[in-house]
Amino acid sequence: MYVAQNKFGVYPLVIDMKVIDRYTADPTKRTPRILLEPGRIFILGRSIPENPGEFYRPVYDWINQYVQINGNQTTIELGFEYINTSSTKWIYNIIKQIAGIENLSKNVKIIWYYDQGDEDMCELGFILRSLVNCPFFIIETVGMNRMPDETFVFNTI
Repeated sequence: MYVAQNKFGVYPLVIDMKVIDRYTADPTKRTPRILLEPGRIFILGRSIPENPGEFYRPVYDWINQYVQINGNQTTIELGFEYINTSSTKWIYNIIKQIAGIENLSKNVKIIWYYDQGDEDMCELGFILRSLVNCPFFIIETVGMNRMPDETFVFNTI
């Protein structure tokens, strides 16, 4: 097993045995909450880290491994109160990685949350939706801070 670590968390990657562990990162004033586990990818909050590469590299690596071993249903929930240009590039690359999931249109559902009235975040959702061929829902919410915890599963769609 390969275990990598940065200041945001520890993430084990098991390539040969086709097992992938859960990865989490708690939100800060500058970074979103992240929950990555088989069947669910959840990134929500503000994304203005000083070094987006250092913050998003473990997420990108985890998803890269997940795409290679996963053939199951996956729900991806993304939502940003604010996201800077560098973070947007990482999210774009993550969406491109997700596009590699086998039978994407049948196995993946993406939900993009944006705050009520935030037309920039809504527009970004539509741009990202154009990158993948799978169900992609863009949902206006009232207050990103009131979004669900890790036990939430968006089954109403």
